[in-house]
Amino acid sequence: MGIDRLDGRLLELLAEEPRIGVLELSRRLGVARGTAQARLDRLTSGGAIRGFGPQVDPAALGYPVTAFATLEIRQGQGAEVRAHLATVPEVLELHTTTGSGDMLCRLVARSNADLQRVIDRVVGIEGIVRASTAIVMENPVPLRIVPLVRQAAQDSAGQ
Repeated sequence: MGIDRLDGRLLELLAEEPRIGVLELSRRLGVARGTAQARLDRLTSGGAIRGFGPQVDPAALGYPVTAFATLEIRQGQGAEVRAHLATVPEVLELHTTTGSGDMLCRLVARSNADLQRVIDRVVGIEGIVRASTAIVMENPVPLRIVPLVRQAAQDSAGQ
């Protein structure tokens, strides 16, 4: 699904002010309310907008340690490993990957010592052959989407 400049501006506004209403969106974008609503509906149904929930900081919940674990899994056990990892609350994300590992997990923990407990729980299934963990020192570029939205809208304007 491609986006145009209006879609890009709408997504930027929502990223900056997630609680903004459709009427205010339409006012700031300089379009009719129906247009803003139709664009919002299309972006939502097309999957560009995945949700409107709050962005929660794990550190504020008492989980200041973030780590990435690369997992090598026993062939044919991917479904079991995925199901197991879905039961571990400290596993925030799971990606299947190419390269030296089969899966990449983003984990959080209450402390470095607690990270060992989380890792023990993560690897507590026979389907995981090996795990390699890297602790995050800082996050100088947190997850961001707006620069990508701007680029996608700019790319579509040049076509």
